[in-house]
Amino acid sequence: MATSDPPPAAPSSSAATPSSTTGSLYLQVLTGIAAGALVGWLSPALGESLQPVGDTFIRMVKMLIAPIVFATVVHGIAGVGDLRRVGRVGLKALLYFEGMSTIALVIGLVVVHVLQPGAGMHRDAGTLSTASVEAQTHGRESMTFVQHLTNIVPESAVGAFTGGEILQVLFLAILFGLAIASLGEKGKPALAAIDAISAVLFKVIALVMRLAPIGAFGAMAYTVGHFGVSSLGNLLELMLGFYATALIFVIVGLGSVCALVGISLFHLLRYLREELLVVLGTSSSESVLPRLMDKLEALGCGPSVVRLVIPTGYSFNLDGTSIYLTMAAIFVAQATDTPLTWEHEATLLLVLLLTSKGAAAVTGGGFVTLAATLQATGAIPVSGLSLLVGVDRFMSEARAITNMIGNAVATLVVSRWEGELDLDRARRVLAGER
Repeated sequence: MATSDPPPAAPSSSAATPSSTTGSLYLQVLTGIAAGALVGWLSPALGESLQPVGDTFIRMVKMLIAPIVFATVVHGIAGVGDLRRVGRVGLKALLYFEGMSTIALVIGLVVVHVLQPGAGMHRDAGTLSTASVEAQTHGRESMTFVQHLTNIVPESAVGAFTGGEILQVLFLAILFGLAIASLGEKGKPALAAIDAISAVLFKVIALVMRLAPIGAFGAMAYTVGHFGVSSLGNLLELMLGFYATALIFVIVGLGSVCALVGISLFHLLRYLREELLVVLGTSSSESVLPRLMDKLEALGCGPSVVRLVIPTGYSFNLDGTSIYLTMAAIFVAQATDTPLTWEHEATLLLVLLLTSKGAAAVTGGGFVTLAATLQATGAIPVSGLSLLVGVDRFMSEARAITNMIGNAVATLVVSRWEGELDLDRARRVLAGER
């Protein structure tokens, strides 16, 4: 994988450079998280009442994600012009996604067997209430594999944007991008219009992100106020084990990948510290999708690669969610004394390789995917998920952060693989030089 000349400039996706607010937003979000945790701890009732604050911020971000993904993917495909190159980039990205997802799933499986966090709980699956599980998954019911494939195609073009299904938006964007690219000169006006809309959308998201400290405050106050430390109980070992596993995966796994690319993971994390804090406060990696693309382009990644890999990765490359899924599934089996053979666990891994691709990058998506997986395999009682309801929200932060870092690293890998990473520029930016 060789470096290349600096990529051509892409249409500006925000009014300011990614570094223009460095420090201010970082401190504001950090303050919001700390204040929210303090309010939730000192006054749980007040903390719970602040749930709408965090939810409203995430809703504001989510309302823009579908059109932003559509515009960026269309630009990424049509802007390249060479459809064979689009296919090559997409194939490389999917190969990387599947490889890292498999590694994450296996790591989670190994760690949960070593730690045995559910051993000794001896919960009778027949006596566990499924009410809490149904409440957690209501409105986001699971689908079979065939239904999941069928659901990728929206019933209408408008429905792709209103249904909240990123895969449907991706499908529509790919068709539009291919069509515009195939039109050649005739398609340039349409591409220019898409770029203009994209610039407006990124400006809007920049305005919304000014509310990130308030959103992080409300979300953290609700989490601490509603669940509290006392709700952890015997599940603390699972939580700590998951956080430790996610940390090891990031430092060792993604750190090794970064080293192969030729950059330092720790420098990359410092560069993305504002985005990491927003994700920590909101438990949603979608909340920083536009800013992440901005920063990766500024880092020296090819704009077309960024606009293809990042949106696709938000549906297909969820490393943190993959680790959580295997650890949580085996934890439920251990807690309910459900015996599993190696065939059961192999089947679980194969099913998770498929269902994890449908896990949303927003809060609660991992829990819904886990319910769908247990229903599909039938070896582990779905009622056992009621044991996880109280702490699932605490683990969503680590899932979202790991997912975000994984997609940033994936973009660097594919950019370097395609010869569209200006490595010298990346090193200068990560070192704080301009």
